Amino acid sequence: MKFYYCLAILLITVTTDVISQNENSVSFPEDFFGIYTGTLHISSKSGESDIAMEFHLLPTDTLGQYQYTLVYGAEDKKQERAYTLKEKNRAKGEYILDENNGIILHQKVIENRMYTLFEVGDNLLTTFITFEENYMVFDITFAPRAQKNTTYATDKEKTEVISFPITTVQRAVLKKR
Repeated sequence: MKFYYCLAILLITVTTDVISQNENSVSFPEDFFGIYTGTLHISSKSGESDIAMEFHLLPTDTLGQYQYTLVYGAEDKKQERAYTLKEKNRAKGEYILDENNGIILHQKVIENRMYTLFEVGDNLLTTFITFEENYMVFDITFAPRAQKNTTYATDKEKTEVISFPITTVQRAVLKKR
C-alpha cells in the first residue's frame, strides 16, 4: 500500500512539473511581438545621456521573417532603423538580423533572450535583449579592441587571456504598449 501511495505522489509531482514547464515555455518571437517604448541611458567616458527609444518586433507576410525596428530620439531628431529578423534555424535559436544595407548580424536566442556579438571599426559590441511579459531590457556594451589587455595564467600551460575594457554601456528598459 505504501508503494502505491508513493507512486501516486510521484506521478502527481511529475505531472505538475511538466504542466508548469509547458506554462512557462516561451515561443520566440511570437510571444514578444509588440512596440516597446522608453528611454535609452548611455554611459561613456564622455559622460551620461538619455534619449527616447522604441523597439518594434512585428510579424510580416513572409514566413520566418519579422520586422525589427529601432527608433532613437523624438520628433525632428527621430532616427528610425528598419531591419529584418530572419529565422536561420528556429529550433536551435539561430536568427539573422539583416540591416537591409548589406550588413548581416548573427543572433542567438535562448528562451526570452537574444544575444549578438559583432565588430565595427575595430570595436567589439555585444547586444543582449531580454523580453519579459510587459517590458524588455535592451543592453549594448562597447569595447575598443586597441585597448585590449593580455595576461597569462601562472600555471604550466601559461594560458593567454585577452580582455577588453568596456568604455560605453547603453541600457534601456522599454515598456510594451
